[in-house]
Amino acid sequence: MGEKIKFGILGAAAIALEHVIPAMQKGRYTEITAIASRTLKKAQNAADQLKIDKAYGSYEELLNDPDIEAVYNPLPNHLHVPLSIKALEYGKHVLCEKPIALNAKEAQRLVDASKNYPHLKITEAFMYRFHPQWHKTRQMVDDGVIGKLQTIQTIFSYYDDNPKSIVNIKEYGGGSLPDIGCYPISLSRFLFREEPQKVIGRIEKDLQLDVETSTYAILVFNKGTSTFTSSTRLYDRQRVNIFGTEGEIQLEIPFNPPNDRAAVIYLKKEGNVQKIEIDACDQYGLQGDAFAKAIIDDTPVDYPLEDAVKQMKIIDAVYESAYNEKWVTI
Repeated sequence: MGEKIKFGILGAAAIALEHVIPAMQKGRYTEITAIASRTLKKAQNAADQLKIDKAYGSYEELLNDPDIEAVYNPLPNHLHVPLSIKALEYGKHVLCEKPIALNAKEAQRLVDASKNYPHLKITEAFMYRFHPQWHKTRQMVDDGVIGKLQTIQTIFSYYDDNPKSIVNIKEYGGGSLPDIGCYPISLSRFLFREEPQKVIGRIEKDLQLDVETSTYAILVFNKGTSTFTSSTRLYDRQRVNIFGTEGEIQLEIPFNPPNDRAAVIYLKKEGNVQKIEIDACDQYGLQGDAFAKAIIDDTPVDYPLEDAVKQMKIIDAVYESAYNEKWVTI
């Protein structure tokens, strides 16, 4: 195995073309050698745009390339599990975009399949967890800088009513909750370091598209609460406020901080506001390097698939609560 892991990209999704591939091309341990799409023309256009050596007109052709050691799977949600399992069958390590599956049962199917390939690494790509601003935030919470963590409030939204957009296609696993509502759920588990005991949720739907567009939820943990709004029909906004008994932490751009300037955290305590700047970095590159390093060193990934199953159970519970209009115990 070389100094860098050779990756193939399954699909020409926007997140791959605009963020992940450019970041991993600069990675210390990652090399992008091929990209595949359902048509060779689309794959070739992406390869030309990003100067990738190989382009394939099918996912199977890429998976059959012996030079590729790992794949990044940014396909629509309904293809995360089947294509990740197929990648494992072809002997490839898998970095799969979030959410890992359509539901917890499907996620567990991926866990079960992965056990047949213990020599291969597989993990869910939640890029924000690799940004130093979140490491700093969790350290401050753990150190009691804001006293005892009590509650987290999150808003994550953008506007997209295009019926051809993946987020608006039900059979592709569309909806605001799996697309962006997964972030406030994940970060709450990240900061509380435990799973919620129960949840209650409310959703709004586009009745013509039969897809959920806004989700409002409360997660109750043993140590506190988390409330959030996620929406694909609101003005662009992302903000996280973390409240403790002695202070508050606010992240200016919690999920998509730019890679060309410092990320900013505000610590509010005793009537004062402290601005904490985190050096500019690319969280997608850090994510790719962490995964590739685990392959090179044959060490556990930062976040095993079991964590992704727990995440999906909470998403399932929010949907169940919204449809049945009641609290749901995890």
